[in-house]
Amino acid sequence: MSRKKWIVRNGNKENATTIAEKLGVSPYAALIASTRGINTVDEAKEFFGLGERKSVDPMDFPDMYAAVKRIQRALDDFERIAIYGDYDADGVTSTALLYSYLEMQGADVVYYVPNRHTEGYGLSYEAIDKLSRMGVRLIITVDNGISAIEEAKYIKELEMELIVTDHHLPTDTLPQAVAVVDPHRADCNLDFKDYAGVGVAYKLVCALEGEENGVTDSYTDLVTIGTVADVMPLIKENREIVRRGVPMIADSDRAGIQALVEVAGLADRKINSGSVAFGICPRINAAGRMGSAERAIRLLLSEDYDEALVIAQEINDENIQRQQTEQDILKQAQAQIKAHPQWQYMNVLVVSGEEWHDGVVGIVASRLVEKYGKPTIVITTDGENAKGSGRSIEGFNLYEALCRCESCLTHFGGHTLAAGVGLKSSDIDAFRKAINDYADKTEMPYPVQQIDFKLNPACVNTEMLETVEQLEPFGAGNPQPIFGLYNMTITDIQPIGNGKHLRITLERNGVSIPAIMFRIVQAELPFIKGDVVDAAVLLEANEYLGQVRVSILLKNLKLHDMVEEDLFSSMRDFSMLMRGKTEGFDASLLMPQRETTVQVYKFIRAAGRWNYDIETLCHRLDLWAEDYGQVAVSVEAMLETGVLARDENRGLVAPPKSGKVNLQEAPVLVRLTELLKGSAQ
Repeated sequence: MSRKKWIVRNGNKENATTIAEKLGVSPYAALIASTRGINTVDEAKEFFGLGERKSVDPMDFPDMYAAVKRIQRALDDFERIAIYGDYDADGVTSTALLYSYLEMQGADVVYYVPNRHTEGYGLSYEAIDKLSRMGVRLIITVDNGISAIEEAKYIKELEMELIVTDHHLPTDTLPQAVAVVDPHRADCNLDFKDYAGVGVAYKLVCALEGEENGVTDSYTDLVTIGTVADVMPLIKENREIVRRGVPMIADSDRAGIQALVEVAGLADRKINSGSVAFGICPRINAAGRMGSAERAIRLLLSEDYDEALVIAQEINDENIQRQQTEQDILKQAQAQIKAHPQWQYMNVLVVSGEEWHDGVVGIVASRLVEKYGKPTIVITTDGENAKGSGRSIEGFNLYEALCRCESCLTHFGGHTLAAGVGLKSSDIDAFRKAINDYADKTEMPYPVQQIDFKLNPACVNTEMLETVEQLEPFGAGNPQPIFGLYNMTITDIQPIGNGKHLRITLERNGVSIPAIMFRIVQAELPFIKGDVVDAAVLLEANEYLGQVRVSILLKNLKLHDMVEEDLFSSMRDFSMLMRGKTEGFDASLLMPQRETTVQVYKFIRAAGRWNYDIETLCHRLDLWAEDYGQVAVSVEAMLETGVLARDENRGLVAPPKSGKVNLQEAPVLVRLTELLKGSAQ
């Protein structure tokens, strides 16, 4: 659990009051909506789904008319059409949607999805050759194709034609095609452009139909899954589609979705956007990550429930395998970070392993970002070649960073917060240095814990659950609200779930709140009974025997009395010192007083072992936030001189003394002393 900077969102109370009164929604829901930019009654009607249904005219998309005209000609002439998709949930749902629609229109249609492991992303010459031999006359890409400049030329050489539908950012050059339907084209004038690939495919179907009707509405469930899976912002038309699609998934007439709901254990539960995000989407993605995405398409197209259930169970088994593979790689990556203590001071983490499964390295990167609070790239090697996936934090543009390191890479691509890389295995160390050299020249952000609403513990009740429900559906652009419970005293800590999770009881003004913190063992929790903390929590409904109660899920905890501005400033200065920097910080603020070092040593010796962070150590010693750097330097100096040591789990211990030690000879104190002398001259 990385230390995050807590930020409380600000809403417009006056506007929220007006919205609540005029629309009859919860005042709390209106205020939280205000923190997300909803400040007029008209905006609120759209946000809460109380206004007229609005949708963008599909013919406003660039090249949509040309795409419709060419597809209609292919239908009239019974030309063979190939839908060329992608192996993730967005690509799978896009493929299933367009294929099923064209098949319903009587088309001679096939689909093709490349294998993630053997073919990679997007159009390939081998696949194009295969489709040509199959007699395909028209290729329609979904969720890919915008960057296939050379492949598009090859399609033309083979006397086939191409329609691109995509939602990724184009370069300055568009593929040579009959039509390139992408809302991110420079000549696109749409107000809203953040559709998933399946959203663009859906608008193509709407254009072919000539209007939105019962036929197009029947695909809303597929659009919902792809949109949620690809983490598209749930605003504007995306929000309206997902709002309609979630109930369709709960009561689907698709055998494949029924089977997925069953194997995911959602059949007897209320399905919401969270159920889709964490129950349905990972299983569809698992098919492409661990094997072939083709089975996921067959599942969504199946009309036989028994057949669908068999496929769904296979995919569910692969999802379990994916989770285990992910955990295995995560453990290896964490062990690698522990084995290189200096990495903890780097701004960007780069870890690598031989033949790590390339289908899960991106997920592992996300887990490491959450744990360490740093942009992270996880690389898998296969002999001389390596490839990896990276995730970032808000404020650090990962794609821009990779652009500055391209001399170390064979190829790369991606976005601000997520990217992929290819490189030679021998260049991994050089790449680690290059990306951290770039990061050292930027103002690195801190990971942020957003708080939507400061909540009085007395208000944690079922009425607040109704507030949360009014804000559905949740996802990117409209996350599930996180409430802040401030100045809470920990009164009890109990392991649950065979010790894998914790139940932590928080109390203030006589109100006791039992909260669950998942995936943390008691030995990793730096807090004890009596600590006064701030808690970031989710509120969820828990129905048992017909009675609805509030479940409080702990997302984050921090000490209440630490001044964050002072804390993060001191943490930054210490990190710069440990990275060998000589400027950009005040060395005098890091030089520990002798009394501080003695206090730290005596505390750790008396405790027997200290396995927690420096911030909590400052708290136990009754020191201030700005003392973080001095305490950290004291610990480092004592480690360097053997006064303290690390045990097998990286915990701090005080070994038996073996003679007198001159702490001033510790390298960290020598560096500090030299810096202070230099600044004095």
